[in-house]
Amino acid sequence: MPPLRTALLQSSGRPGAVAGNLRVLDEAAGRAAAAGAGLLVCPEMFLTGYAIGDAVPRLAEPADGPGARSVAEIAVRHGLAVLYGYPERDGERVFNAAQLIGADGERLANYRKTHLFGGFERDWFTPGETPLVQAELAGLRLGIMICYDVEFPENVRAHALAGTDLLLVPTALMHPFEFVAASLVPVRAFENQMYVAYANRTGQEGEFEFAGLSCLAGPDGAARARAGRGEELVLGEADPELLSASREANPYLLDRRPGLYTSLL
Repeated sequence: MPPLRTALLQSSGRPGAVAGNLRVLDEAAGRAAAAGAGLLVCPEMFLTGYAIGDAVPRLAEPADGPGARSVAEIAVRHGLAVLYGYPERDGERVFNAAQLIGADGERLANYRKTHLFGGFERDWFTPGETPLVQAELAGLRLGIMICYDVEFPENVRAHALAGTDLLLVPTALMHPFEFVAASLVPVRAFENQMYVAYANRTGQEGEFEFAGLSCLAGPDGAARARAGRGEELVLGEADPELLSASREANPYLLDRRPGLYTSLL
């Protein structure tokens, strides 16, 4: 099975400018596809921007809304799968969500952030209640989380036990928490024997200063691709052969003793 070339779009687009953000995504998808990528991962809330304050209810849309249809058109036009973050409306509730669209334009998965970070998110969003969302792509089992979710080890371990090969994490990581991108994410990949694609926003947006440093971390704990601080498209390989060899050599999951961990529940 060949590696899945994965592109990470490190960009904040423009807050509130959905049409403009879709143009940025379209251009990035074209570059990613030209470089042989089969998957493009965008940051948290990329469709609308993150720091949109009381515009959240107005810009939120259903999972099958106009933004989803536009992303599906982009995916089909460039022949690659796209994961993007957006505010999802479901009745009166709004979720911080991420949706995976296949290269054929079909929805593969939709995930709602389960661990909300800070006052802004808690003011405007309802926490999701489904911690484990997966999809199949190019022979790999993909999982989805959003930003703060990956900082809870139980979350990622649940994906490891459910067979996730590549964990997609659209992110809005802020200064001064750069250590999450630099250290924690590669450790999560190593201790759970999976790839983690961590796509961050960058630059100043309202009161937030985003840290960049997007990465594709491998099961060996190495960053197979790493962005700097600015706008960037980085590419790396999620290689099933390396994943298989690493899982055979690393005993973490086999050596677990779940009976000792019941207090965690």
